[in-house]
Amino acid sequence: MKRSASVTLTLAVALSTAYAQQGDPCEAATFNGKVCLATIRGGSYCSQGSRVSMSYPQAYPYYYDRYRDYISQGGAVSPFAAGRCPRRSAAHGFGTTAVVHGAGSRAGS
Repeated sequence: MKRSASVTLTLAVALSTAYAQQGDPCEAATFNGKVCLATIRGGSYCSQGSRVSMSYPQAYPYYYDRYRDYISQGGAVSPFAAGRCPRRSAAHGFGTTAVVHGAGSRAGS
């Protein structure tokens, strides 16, 4: 029984550590101004190769002020590292099919 509790606790700590490393670009402890602003404007940020949808109820100055307050109180900051995600392109899926069919119909004329 004790071993099971130990494994559960270890797993919980590992998961929370992974989340803390990932962070949020607008949270005071992981604040990254450029990424935070882009996320507020675009509704998502890239983390570990995947898009994370995010909605912030406040404007950018609110999060910046929280970050400045956090620093002034001695908080340690580990800035959110901007990730790279594949670009969305209109040349995928239906867009490619439409281009191919359009080219085929012109060629046959």
